[in-house]
Amino acid sequence: MSDEGQLKSIRARIDQIDEKLQDLITERARCALEVARLKQASGDADYYRPEREAQVLQTVLGRNRGPLDDEVVARLFREIMSACLALQRPVAVAYLGPEGTFTEAAVFKHFGRAVTARPLAAIDEVFRDVEAGAVDYGVVPIENSSEGAVDHTLDMFMSSPLKICSEIELRIHHNLLGRAAEAGAVKRVYAHQMALAQCREWLNAHLSGIECLPVSSNAEAARRAQEEAGAAAIAGANAAAIYGLDVLAANIEDKPDNTTRFLVIGRKIPAPSGRDKTSLLVSTSNKPGALYRLLKPLAEHGISMSRIESRPSRREMWEYVFFIDIEGHIQQQRVAQVIEILDNEAAVLKVLGSYPCAVL
Repeated sequence: MSDEGQLKSIRARIDQIDEKLQDLITERARCALEVARLKQASGDADYYRPEREAQVLQTVLGRNRGPLDDEVVARLFREIMSACLALQRPVAVAYLGPEGTFTEAAVFKHFGRAVTARPLAAIDEVFRDVEAGAVDYGVVPIENSSEGAVDHTLDMFMSSPLKICSEIELRIHHNLLGRAAEAGAVKRVYAHQMALAQCREWLNAHLSGIECLPVSSNAEAARRAQEEAGAAAIAGANAAAIYGLDVLAANIEDKPDNTTRFLVIGRKIPAPSGRDKTSLLVSTSNKPGALYRLLKPLAEHGISMSRIESRPSRREMWEYVFFIDIEGHIQQQRVAQVIEILDNEAAVLKVLGSYPCAVL
């Protein structure tokens, strides 16, 4: 068979596969509608189930044999799930905006494009909208792999009744955006303070002496670069498309594995997924060995602690609270036992959430 004949045969096979795929996606959507009908009949209002979606994606990735990599396969299935969920009930999600931020990218990575995304100006506004029921969930940044914790988010958990429902890990690629023909024409650079810190070495090497000005978000930086002659912004590629800017230099972050972790906040703790984290807020009296006594039960019960942060309690001078992430779900016996011990030992103990670990 000639090359042209082989191409025709392969294309015909692709057309047949596409037809089967479409039929299967349609069948999946009809199943989603049937799930919605059953939930409505039983009075179950929880259409979005973080643990269920995490389990589906873990299964999908477990059977992936290529040639598409895990990230691509996960994105394809995430969009299918997103579209099917929207048939049941559209999910509204508030996030730290404006449009074009990495937090928006985290929303779409986790919920897919069928979500109703609402940008807000500040982290506390995201918490308030979720608390008030104006949206179903919120997405806020919690920490960066090179620059550490987002203190404002930690502080909000001290008083908010909301729970952590999921986590999102997003690889951060910074770009120098502008309207200039080349990076050498840039006179000032706008960016969020954390983005400036994550690109410090590149800026010193390539734009030494150029004024670097912190702004409220990288999207705001892109807006200013659009309006001001000689201005550039550090932001993601999606901001370039939104604000009509050119990518003057790509991937200028100092650390190639630069990653930001985001939290999905809601009003309920999801059921176990099989691969979960539990986040705790703990306060103890200022006595010798107090923190040791809090952490000792974790080791004794074989529970791994993946993170600990301290913040001023805002009640008394030099009094601190600790934010601790541990492996496991509060419905697991050993985790429940440890929490009971901590509750007796700590001055304050608050379970911030038990939720699925980030799949990718």
